Amino acid sequence: MSTLAPSPAAPAADARPARPAYKVTAARVVRSEWAKLWSLRSTWITLGLALVFLIAFGLIAAAQFKSRLDSGRHMDRDFADASTLSLSLFGTNFAQLALGVLGVLIAAGEYSTGMIRSTLAAVPRRLPVLWAKAGVYAVIALVLATVGVFAAFLTDTGILAGTRAAMTLSSAGAVRGLFGASVYLALVGVIGVALGALLRSVAGGISVLVASLMLVPGLVSLLPTDWQSHLSPYLPSHAGEAMFALHHDTTTLSPTAGLLVFLAWTVLALAGAAVRLVRSDV
Repeated sequence: MSTLAPSPAAPAADARPARPAYKVTAARVVRSEWAKLWSLRSTWITLGLALVFLIAFGLIAAAQFKSRLDSGRHMDRDFADASTLSLSLFGTNFAQLALGVLGVLIAAGEYSTGMIRSTLAAVPRRLPVLWAKAGVYAVIALVLATVGVFAAFLTDTGILAGTRAAMTLSSAGAVRGLFGASVYLALVGVIGVALGALLRSVAGGISVLVASLMLVPGLVSLLPTDWQSHLSPYLPSHAGEAMFALHHDTTTLSPTAGLLVFLAWTVLALAGAAVRLVRSDV
């Protein structure tokens, strides 16, 4: 009688360890956008330029005002009613372009390189990508703008001490104006992100951004006076200026109203970007 030795058991086909399942969460999408943002050389360069614009132009404006005041030279319109706040925020118009352009690059740049396909494959619901891009950049722009405007103001305080433009942080409207400028610049950056995602073109996004902030106000000034008084305060640039202006009159919005109007423009841009992101193919 023969016996058969038991054959060794065949190795299980699934002996390899199971691959862990990764879940897409808001925190992971934010971390991804944070890493992508700081990996770009353009981020460091453009943010550096924005900070330089805020501080350098604020110092130059204060030095010019002090020089003209000491020498008795004629004060032009920019300096006639100047204050430490307005002079320290002289670089805001230049910084908004840098921050807005970087916002466009953050969103539209992925479409030009094709990287957006990998991004949306990893986050198929799409909208979290837009919220993460806008949120991450808003925080970065807000921190940078706050550092820049406060640095310019504190330095200008020393330059302008004893002049008619002198102000300190304890002066009425100073802190409100500085934070208003910081929030305005951060929202300009968010609008840049929204335009980049909406138009999916770096050139197109930058063109629309510059037109809305600089060209449209000039075109509105050509309209009849009655039309100007009704339209001008609600333009993005004028509503934004109301957020950090020290003085207001009947032709301008209050700081709160300016903030609400500019927020409405920001939400409108984000809504347009969200609709196209959901409904259109990459």
